[in-house]
Amino acid sequence: MDFSIFSELPFGVLVAAVAITLFAGTVKGAIGFALPLIMISGLSSIMEPRLALASLIVPVVLSNVWQVLRGGVAPMVGAVKDVWRYALIVCLFILVFAQFVPSIPQGAFYLILGIPVVILSIIQLMGVRLTIPLHRRRMGEVISAAVSGILGALAGTWGPTTVLYLLAIDTPKAKQMVVQGVIYGSGALALFVAHLYSGVLNAATFTFSTFMLLPTLAGMWIGFQIQDRMNQAAFRKATLFMLVIAGLNLLRKGFFA
Repeated sequence: MDFSIFSELPFGVLVAAVAITLFAGTVKGAIGFALPLIMISGLSSIMEPRLALASLIVPVVLSNVWQVLRGGVAPMVGAVKDVWRYALIVCLFILVFAQFVPSIPQGAFYLILGIPVVILSIIQLMGVRLTIPLHRRRMGEVISAAVSGILGALAGTWGPTTVLYLLAIDTPKAKQMVVQGVIYGSGALALFVAHLYSGVLNAATFTFSTFMLLPTLAGMWIGFQIQDRMNQAAFRKATLFMLVIAGLNLLRKGFFA
């Protein structure tokens, strides 16, 4: 394992990265998504965006394994049967578009991250609810999965578009938690493989990403306690407000990079 990144980053940046990831894990445990969105928004504000992207890959894979298995094996099997097509499309688009990451200018990368963060967070804060008619479900599934895969490849997050799709087809809350874990977990595996080839994930960044798993899992444990005992709606709204602020900061850096 290559620990060189730990000597290159200032101690204050490492502490901030752990704090951001702990918070991201807490939100993930409480509402079932937003781990990569919060990590990429927060970490890319304090470090090079490609390192921020690499750092979330291992936490995203294993956090979703925990999320899926927490509901039991039977719900997991049912979720796989329901969303295998969506997950497959997400994975294919991640594998293809991840290869473009090394060639994207840093300023453009910040904009790619910031625009979907702001737009999708505001849409959800406004209470906009999309409804997909039954006869258009297949088309909605393909479009949402494709967009999610592209965002996943370029920004490391495919949660918001997936959540909007699941809400639009009236997925029950308990089932949605498991379905999200299946989709995010399969997409994360594709992201892992894709960035082994793109160069984003190497010996040094993989070591750093593995280290970030510790605050992720600690945060998820806290988040699970919140999910079991507290009102998720208020917590989710506060999280979205934070994401809007983080997204606007990314846009600022993108325009002035």
